[in-house]
Amino acid sequence: MHDGGRNELSAGPSGQPAAAGVHFPIGAALRRVFQKGYGTAELRADIMAGVVVGIVALPLSMALAIAVGVAPQHGLYTAIFAGTTAAVLGGCKFQVTGPTAAFVVILAPIVAKHGLSGLLMAGMMAGFLLVGMGVARLGNLIEYIPHPVTTGFTTGIGAVIATLQVKDVFGLKLATLPEHYVDKIADLWAARGTAQLSEFIVAAVTFALLLAVPRLLKRVPAPLLAIALVAAAVTLLHHLRPTFAVATIGSRFHTTIDGVDVAGIPAVVPVPALPWVGTPLTFAMVRELFPAAFAIAMLGAIESLLSAVIADGMTNTKHDPNSELVGLGIGNIVAPFFGGIAATGALARTATNIRAGARSPFASMTHALVVLLAILVLAPLVSYIPMASLAALLLLVAWNMSEMHGFAGIVRVAPKSDVFVLLTCFLLTIFFDMIVAVSVGFVLAAILFMRRMSELTESHLQLDSSEDGTETVLPEGVILYEINGPLFFGAAQKAMGALNAARIGGYRVVVIHLARVPVIDATGFVALENTIAAVLRARRRVVLAGPLPQPHEVFDKAQLPHKYPGLHIALDLDAALLMARELVGPGKSTLGAAPVVEARS
Repeated sequence: MHDGGRNELSAGPSGQPAAAGVHFPIGAALRRVFQKGYGTAELRADIMAGVVVGIVALPLSMALAIAVGVAPQHGLYTAIFAGTTAAVLGGCKFQVTGPTAAFVVILAPIVAKHGLSGLLMAGMMAGFLLVGMGVARLGNLIEYIPHPVTTGFTTGIGAVIATLQVKDVFGLKLATLPEHYVDKIADLWAARGTAQLSEFIVAAVTFALLLAVPRLLKRVPAPLLAIALVAAAVTLLHHLRPTFAVATIGSRFHTTIDGVDVAGIPAVVPVPALPWVGTPLTFAMVRELFPAAFAIAMLGAIESLLSAVIADGMTNTKHDPNSELVGLGIGNIVAPFFGGIAATGALARTATNIRAGARSPFASMTHALVVLLAILVLAPLVSYIPMASLAALLLLVAWNMSEMHGFAGIVRVAPKSDVFVLLTCFLLTIFFDMIVAVSVGFVLAAILFMRRMSELTESHLQLDSSEDGTETVLPEGVILYEINGPLFFGAAQKAMGALNAARIGGYRVVVIHLARVPVIDATGFVALENTIAAVLRARRRVVLAGPLPQPHEVFDKAQLPHKYPGLHIALDLDAALLMARELVGPGKSTLGAAPVVEARS
């Protein structure tokens, strides 16, 4: 496949594409396309790729909307409006934006509690948060999200999505499912007596085709062929044998258009309307929806940027993460006015887009156009799609996103602390919600990171010189305290502990060697300052040896030598020892075998 000029790895210091001057992070991908040149060959490739992705997105968008708890057309509206806006204004040339499985666990509770209008409002609020993140240039922070956190909640999402499909796979008679996972399981088990063999057969056949088609026909989108074949077979069986009936989109969903009841999805383009129609727009409502909107924004940013990173690896290009966040945010602001739910970059559709030969964001725009044409032309046929077939499709999506191999790999080889974070995020996602899981996961990962960083910092207290020359030769009356590693709040107290606990007895000068301390924060500085003050109160002198630029800058701002007259700062250890010798007066170096006290933190 021709690369379409994809070798775009030149980047600035932040890892973003280098550009002349500072620009507002919007539409970076499309700008680069026009800067490099765009012709009919590229347009033809984009149209072909967009058609393929549009066909794949059609059943997925409907299935995901149904999983959330809204009518299937809302998923299609999301693919159209969020997909087009994010493609035009985003920072990744190949990204396909639309509804994704990851959002199901966040959006379904919103629908249950606040209805469609609350869902649309939460998505719009998330859009504003995403724009703010992009404008603040927070796109590169995706690099700092620990792998156990993302794996934990994505595997948990997969488990929740799979559980939600049990109802349609078996045709259970349940009006709605409860909000909490344990209650869902209890209600599904209580309704086991209403299971329908016909529904299960439809789901099983669809699932088998979804697995078999990619192995037999590489160029045909498996969801389209599998669901179309099963829908045709179910319709034919029902015609030949009327007693054979399964739930379909047409039997489950109805829309009233100009007083006429329409089964399935309406064959009309949605007109813009305020997302909060039917729900008063109050500060109390905004405040209540804000946690969910924040979770949507965070998960949307994570999934979209991870998808863009993978797209970079597949195409040897470099996306603009901040432009991607702004484009995604504006897409989520625009889509609710047309009935679209929350959207983010869809990894599977993006990979399909690349494999189909996409060259630019015009492929994603074409995909949105294909979905729109499908609504206008194929809406009557969509009503024949069995609900069990869409449930089977989502079961496959849930399995693919669950990352079971990665999950098992972390459990098998990772440190226990990482396994703890992984399992915590996994269980919280299932039994509570994504907001709790992501929040707790980040906090746990941060705490464990701080603990590991503190373990890297070690300290060494030398009271005398050794005879074998392995220790520094010290002037008589001088002790040496060395710190290796960052002196920050996770390590500060332990790092200074050995010196604070030492009996400095007849020693007159304490040399604190900081040449291997790359950074010091406020807590570390306070701990060091307290130690200096304690030594000076004991009528001893202190010499700080070889501070690196960042600690030295902190010392200068604090004006330490002026604040503590008995404190001296030397450029390196040799200068510090010479200064210490002058401070204690004439004397000889001691070469006895006095013990060395060591402390690690």
